Amino acid sequence: MQQDHYQVVNTGWENRRRVYGCLIHLDIRDCKIWIQYDGTEIGVANELIEYGIPKQDIVLAYQPPYMRKLTEFAVG
Repeated sequence: MQQDHYQVVNTGWENRRRVYGCLIHLDIRDCKIWIQYDGTEIGVANELIEYGIPKQDIVLAYQPPYMRKLTEFAVG
């Protein structure tokens, strides 16, 4: 069963220390892309828009719902 839950994770070793961290976390729910976490410089939403995804199909889930209403993106 497909869950439509996607993450890009940095994992490995730096010097003698373990490195692990989420860079991007996306979910697809109700035909919308929910950006749960974006640790990139460019911004996943900007990349999606460049690929032709309309802003009304992108939810900035890392923002509280009352703040989403103030953006051009989907509320949820």
